[in-house]
Amino acid sequence: MSGPGGNAPAAGFLAVDSGGSGLRAVVGLPGREPSVPRVSREPVRTGARGIDPGHLLEQLLPMARTSIAEYGLDRVETVVVGAAGMAGLGDALRAELPGALARELGVRTVALAADAVTAYIGALGPCPGAVVAAGTGLIAIGTDLAGWRRADGWGHLLGDCGGGAWIGRAGLEAALRAFDGRDGGSAALRACAEERFGPLAGLPGQLYPRTDRPAVLASFAPQVAECAVHDPVAAGILRAAARHMAESAAAVCPTAGEPRVALTGGLRQLGDPLLLPLAEKLTALLPQARQVPAAGDPLHGAVRLASDLVSGLLTLPSDERMFSVVHTKGD
Repeated sequence: MSGPGGNAPAAGFLAVDSGGSGLRAVVGLPGREPSVPRVSREPVRTGARGIDPGHLLEQLLPMARTSIAEYGLDRVETVVVGAAGMAGLGDALRAELPGALARELGVRTVALAADAVTAYIGALGPCPGAVVAAGTGLIAIGTDLAGWRRADGWGHLLGDCGGGAWIGRAGLEAALRAFDGRDGGSAALRACAEERFGPLAGLPGQLYPRTDRPAVLASFAPQVAECAVHDPVAAGILRAAARHMAESAAAVCPTAGEPRVALTGGLRQLGDPLLLPLAEKLTALLPQARQVPAAGDPLHGAVRLASDLVSGLLTLPSDERMFSVVHTKGD
């Protein structure tokens, strides 16, 4: 097989983003635009062993092989996988994925990263600062380039405060309070919830048996943001979410110099009802930081990490659970 732009076979990289809404993967070469992302809408399963490496490979390998062929590569020698839950649920991935990728694709270098790390690099690149990755869940990560710090990211039952599932759950609670006639309810949110889910008496039966409860809860967050324009209860939920985000950013942001701070993830799409109070809270808690827009998303971060690995330019600190690089024997 000929490599791009010449006759010699080319070995490139594979960059992967595995999150709550599914899996995305691209291949590429340093200095060249990566391939069009291939997407699976099925989130990688989590079980008793944590993130399921078999389920990840089942989705990833066909996508990778097709992309390698279409992009004109001979093989990929470097893989970066950014995965939600890697820090606390990634033991099986760390134990099995490098060897499996070596056997199946001839990979020689595998970097395993928490999706917060790929979100950070996608948003800010390798510079000191803090990033709040806010989608279905929420985690904040910061670095001074000597080590990593994280806050929250404990899942929808124990944390992820201010994330999409948290906002959606708070909105549905306010809807149910209005349904019951309790204080703190919102007629506007009740109407939105009934339109989205049907009669509210049946909501627990719809929600509790679901294995994708966080995603279902997060799906109601846009309705909370729409109501926040005219409904004080909904607006209060988003102000509380902004406070949680800013507090998590402050917990991980370096104190020296002028670090950068950014928000990445799907909650940016909620607009001013969330972003304006967030900017105010960040200014109050992190006056030394410079707020900047995110340059890219976690997949962009995985591509940047892979390109730097291939080029020998990687300068990020390693961390046993957040970011590690494994060299395999390849094929």
